[in-house]
Formats: sequence, structure tokens, C-alpha cells
Amino acid sequence: MLAGGLSAAPVYKLSVENRPYVMKLDAPRAGTEADPFEKVALAAHAGIAPALRYRNMELGVIINDFVENKPIRSIFTAEVLAGKLAEAVRKIHAISYPVPGDDLKATIDHMLAGFRQTNILSGEIPDECLRRYEQVKAAYPWHDTDKVFSHNDLNPSNILCDGQEIRIVDWDTASVNDRYIDLAGVANFFIHMPGQEAIFLETYFGDELDAYKTARFYVMRQVSRIIYAVLMLQLASKAKPADYAHDQDVAGVFLKDVGPAIGSGKLSLATYEGQFMYGKALMHEAVQQMRTPRFEASLALLKG
Repeated sequence: MLAGGLSAAPVYKLSVENRPYVMKLDAPRAGTEADPFEKVALAAHAGIAPALRYRNMELGVIINDFVENKPIRSIFTAEVLAGKLAEAVRKIHAISYPVPGDDLKATIDHMLAGFRQTNILSGEIPDECLRRYEQVKAAYPWHDTDKVFSHNDLNPSNILCDGQEIRIVDWDTASVNDRYIDLAGVANFFIHMPGQEAIFLETYFGDELDAYKTARFYVMRQVSRIIYAVLMLQLASKAKPADYAHDQDVAGVFLKDVGPAIGSGKLSLATYEGQFMYGKALMHEAVQQMRTPRFEASLALLKG
């Protein structure tokens, strides 16, 4: 069995005639047209997911090639990686998929309502985060009809590299969505300097890149941080009793410290401590970014 990821479906590594494969047992979801088998097949056909070798909807079996993953940051320089990731996102977004996705704004509202109910975190920074998100909600073009097939969870554990090519796995949450969700999500994990951001956006948009797209990207980066923060905090809340006294310090928790601790293994996202610290760090980072002149200018551009 392969560990990692938050999916409930069991995933195994197979060896057939000395060749490795990955087998996922995931029965089709009754009552929905968004069939996970079809999404994996489309992504594999597009060359962005590992090659698909077998699928059986009745048994709930999917078998793909196994990727001997190498640390992606050790393969490419930061600048080359920015371009490679943009190309990967473009491949995802070029996939034709007819099933409409959920309403993004309504989904986030539902997540935030759940976060409030847990009472896991309160105070100045969480309050400011929710208040500033209301400003985003009023300005962001949620009803833009330019939607694309999106992975929706481009975190490092879902991005594999065999030393040359990038492959994306775990398509469970893929749907038609705002293209900036994928762009912002992957950027928050890998794009940290202005030069990298420029390469990333120029590679993805080409000659169509403009100030509006850059502003929308930056605003969505903060929305993506809030989404992941809430997800992590909700996971943490389930790991402790309802009356557990969670440490309310957010101001002293920084992403620049927590991120490397997770990368080095000192913190694990499979534990309460890792989930709680990462959630607080992401929320704090979102608030810090939403206090900047760039965020205010970006929001004003979206309003205009």
C-alpha cells in the first residue's frame, strides 16, 4: 500500500513481470456524472497523468504506470521549474470536459461556515482574514464563464517527476472550475520570487498576459491559502475532542518557518500538530499578503 494523500481510496504499488504500476480501488460515485474513471483517462490521454493501463468501472479498479518520483526542486532550477509547472497547468486546462463544476463562491462559503462552527481558532488574525475575504468576495468575478477543466489540488504530493517530465496524480477533486484556482494553488507551493512569477505567468498566458490577469492571479493566491488553511484546521479539529483547548497564537506562526519544517519531516500533515500549525501559517500568510499595497491595487483593478 502506498501512503500519502488525503484520499480515502486505497492505493497500491503492483509489480508485474518486474515492472511497477499503481492500482487505485475507487468505486464509481453513484448519482453523479463526474466519473473519476473518466477524469483519469482524459488526463492520461492528454499526457499529464501517468499512462493508464487498465480501468474497470464495475470493480472500481484503475491501474496506471508507476512514476519513480524524484525531488522536483533538485531536477530543475527555480526558473525552469516555473515554466515547467505553467506548461503542466496548460495541459490540464486544455482537456475538454463537459460536466460543470460546483459554484466556487458557494463552496468557499460552505467551508468558511464549517470553520466558524468548529471554533478551533479565533482572535485578531482569523477575524481579519474572514473580514478581508468578504472584500474579495465582493470584488472577484465569480461568474466569469471562462471555466476550464481543473485539477483543484496541485499540492506537491500530487506532482511527480521522473527526472524529465512532470506527471499529475490524484484526480478525485478535478472539475470544471476557475482557471486561477490551479494557477494560484501550484504557485503557492513553488513560486516564491518575482522572477519566477513572471516566467510562470508568461509561460501560461503568453501574449495575453496583462495587468488584470496578474491582479486576478494574486488575489486568488490569497483565496487559495485561505482554502487550504481551513481544510487543514478542519482536519485538526477532528483529531481532538470538541472541548480541546487549541493554542490560539497565530501571529507567532509563519509560513517561512512551518513550510521547511514540513518539507524536512519535522512536522507531518498526517498529525494534529502538522495540520494545526500549517493551517495557522497559511492563514497568517494570507492576512500578511492582503495587507499589502499590491493586494489593494489588485482588488481595485478587479472592481474596475
